Amino acid sequence: MPFKIITWNINSVRLRIDLVARLLDEEQPDVLCLQETKCLEAQFPFAAFTERGYRHAAVSCQKGYHGVAVLSRVPFVSTDRYRFGGNDDARHVAAQLAEGPAAGTTIHNFYVPAGGDIPDPVANPKFAHKLAFLDEMQAWSADSGRSRSILVGDLNVAPLPDDVWSHKQMLNVVSHTPGETSRLNAVQDAGRWVDVIRNRMPEPERVYTWWSYRAQDWAASNRGRRLDHVWATPDLLGTIDTVTIRREARSWERPSDHVPVVTTLSL
Repeated sequence: MPFKIITWNINSVRLRIDLVARLLDEEQPDVLCLQETKCLEAQFPFAAFTERGYRHAAVSCQKGYHGVAVLSRVPFVSTDRYRFGGNDDARHVAAQLAEGPAAGTTIHNFYVPAGGDIPDPVANPKFAHKLAFLDEMQAWSADSGRSRSILVGDLNVAPLPDDVWSHKQMLNVVSHTPGETSRLNAVQDAGRWVDVIRNRMPEPERVYTWWSYRAQDWAASNRGRRLDHVWATPDLLGTIDTVTIRREARSWERPSDHVPVVTTLSL
């Protein structure tokens, strides 16, 4: 049976709830994972989801910053939240699905720190925090001993040369520096995660999920980065069906700078 999961850094769920509703109406996923929801739990627009059948929610919230949410048509066996990087930031939430084709599957939703603009951990505490977060994430990945799991989210690292518009020019730009890419690769290796997007769109195909607000014409310049990821444990490798990058969502009214990534598995 098909199982569809979407990940999207929405950059304020209250500001862009109409865009989220549009996506749900168009795609009808089983599970939606959002990052940068930017609101407290009491402010989260649960009603917009429940009226569309997404009655099960696992959220980790923070006033004005960060925030992750898993919205599901399928009930949960359990939910969990892990605080990474030594801060009490809302950057991870997990939910294990209770029934349907994905029963027993655990969804991990992450928002890795962006890291600021200066790729120097001494001069830039935000970058130091990002590197520490990735180091801790590697230890978590190695120790958790998981199976039948999917990890999604804005990991804020474009690890491969064809994940950025110019590998050479981006090597000293936060999100594609060797210190970040090597750490993210170590996280993936520690958990034996499969890069689902690259499984279906192998290099040298250029794949982007983010385009800066700073570009006057983002589509014409196309200086994108693949910051949003979908990973799966090896036991799910044979179930990966399709992956779609909803690039056109970057042109919707008052868009996020990220676009949704839609993955369908046959379970």
